[in-house]
Amino acid sequence: MNLRRIIPFLDPSIEQWATEARFLHWLTFIWLFMGLTVLYSVSFHVGLVEYGDGLYYFKRQLLGVVLGLIGFTVTVRMPLKRFLTVAPILFFVVLGLIFLTRFIGTTANGATRWIQIGPFPLQPTEIMKPLLILQSAQIFARWTRLALQEKLMWLGLFALTLLGILIQPNLSTAALCGITLWLIALAAGLPYFQLGGTAIAGVLVAVASVSVSAYQRRRLVFLNPWADPMQDGYQLIQSLLAVGSGGLWGTGFGQSQQKLSYLPEQHTDFIFSIFSEEFGLMGSVFLILMLMLYSFLALKVAIKTPHPVYRLIAIGAMVFMVGQSFLHIGVAVGVLPTTGLPFPLFSYGSNSMIASLVIAGLLIRVARESEESNVVPLLRRAR
Repeated sequence: MNLRRIIPFLDPSIEQWATEARFLHWLTFIWLFMGLTVLYSVSFHVGLVEYGDGLYYFKRQLLGVVLGLIGFTVTVRMPLKRFLTVAPILFFVVLGLIFLTRFIGTTANGATRWIQIGPFPLQPTEIMKPLLILQSAQIFARWTRLALQEKLMWLGLFALTLLGILIQPNLSTAALCGITLWLIALAAGLPYFQLGGTAIAGVLVAVASVSVSAYQRRRLVFLNPWADPMQDGYQLIQSLLAVGSGGLWGTGFGQSQQKLSYLPEQHTDFIFSIFSEEFGLMGSVFLILMLMLYSFLALKVAIKTPHPVYRLIAIGAMVFMVGQSFLHIGVAVGVLPTTGLPFPLFSYGSNSMIASLVIAGLLIRVARESEESNVVPLLRRAR
C-alpha cells in the first residue's frame, strides 16, 4: 500500500495539478491545521471540566478529520460526472433523514438535529450541504431547458429542504442554504424578477419563523445584549469580552481567560472569539486575509472553467466555505443574530468537518477538471 497516494498532502502527483488546484489544496490544509491547533487550545478546559479529559473533544475531532480526509481524497480524484450522477439519489435519501430527525433525533440546546448511529451522531443538515451544491448546480445550469413542471418540482424540493432544516429549528443553516441556492441561481443567470421574488419570499419566511418562535426571537438580543446581560445577552457579552481582550497581538496561545467556563459553546459556535482573544487583531486579520485568498481562488476557478455546471459548483463551494466563515465571525463580534453556525474546519463537530472537507474537495476537483478541459482542445489542435 502506497501511503503517499492515500494521504492527500503527501501525494507527489499534486505537482501535476492546475495552479489553482495546488494553491487551494495547500490552503485547505493550512486552514485545517490552524483549526485543529485552535480547537486543541479552546476545548482543553471544557473537556477537562465535562469529561475529566482535556483531549476529549480534540480526539473526537480527529475522527471527523480522518473520515473527512477520506471523503476529500475520493472527491479530488473522482470525476465530477460520477458525483453528479449519484447526487439526486443521495439528495432524496438525506432529505428523508432531515425529516426523520424530527421523530427519532436527539435534542440538544432546544434543537433536534442529530440521529444517533451507534457512537456517531449523524447531522443530516451538514451532509446535505455538498449535495445541495451538486444538485442545484445541475438544475440551475440547465434551467432554460427544463419544462415548467420540472422547474416547479425542484423548486418545491429545495423549499422542502429549507423547511426541514427550519423546523429543527435551525434558522441559521436554513438561511445559509437558502442564500447559497440563491447565489448559485444568480450565477446561473436566472431572471432578476424571479430572483427578486424568491428573495422577498425568503425574508418573509424568516420573519414569520422568528415571529412564531420564542427560541429564535431571543437571538435578536444581539441588537442590545446589555439589556439582558445575565440571560439571553450573556453569551454575546462574553464573546465581545474575548474579542476585545485580545488587543493587537493577543494573549498568547492557550492563554485565553474566557474559555475558562465563561463563554458558552466556545469550541463550536464561538470558536472565533477565543481565537481572536489568543491571537489578537493581527491573527484575526491574517485569518480574514486567508479567507479572502480562498475566495479569490474559488472565483478564479469558477471564471476559468468552461463547464456551466462546474462553474456553479465552484460558486456554491465558495459560499459554504467562505460565506459561512464570515457569518460565524459576524455572530462572534455581534453584528449578526446569535446563531449556532460552525466555523468550517475550526469548530468542533465531525459532521461539519466531513462536509467542509468534501466541499473543499469539490472545489479542487473543479479546478483540476477545468484545466484538463482547457488543455485537451490545445492538444487536439497540435495534432
